[in-house]
Amino acid sequence: MFCTNCGMELREADRFCSQCGKTTGVAAAAWQNRRLALHLEGKKVLGVCAGFARYFEVDVTLMRIIWLVGSLATGGIGFLGYLIAWLLMPKDTVSVAPAGQVVDARC
Repeated sequence: MFCTNCGMELREADRFCSQCGKTTGVAAAAWQNRRLALHLEGKKVLGVCAGFARYFEVDVTLMRIIWLVGSLATGGIGFLGYLIAWLLMPKDTVSVAPAGQVVDARC
């Protein structure tokens, strides 16, 4: 696969060109179908950091550290943002079955 903007050769899984930064369209549908929600399975306190970590596809521990540092650096405003996010974010409707199969609770 080649970039349509600069012609650089790309891997099949690349979402962006490493030369010019243009999007390749790969996995665009998966990104658009994601939904920000409280992740109740991997939560420690309220599930906000776990929800953000799943949405941005990063490690939940990294998201907790980022949120904590941001909260302390802004003089506590981040903690208020955490509570607002908890109030506004919907609960996750997808849960994991004991056998490892994903079960959609909306059905």
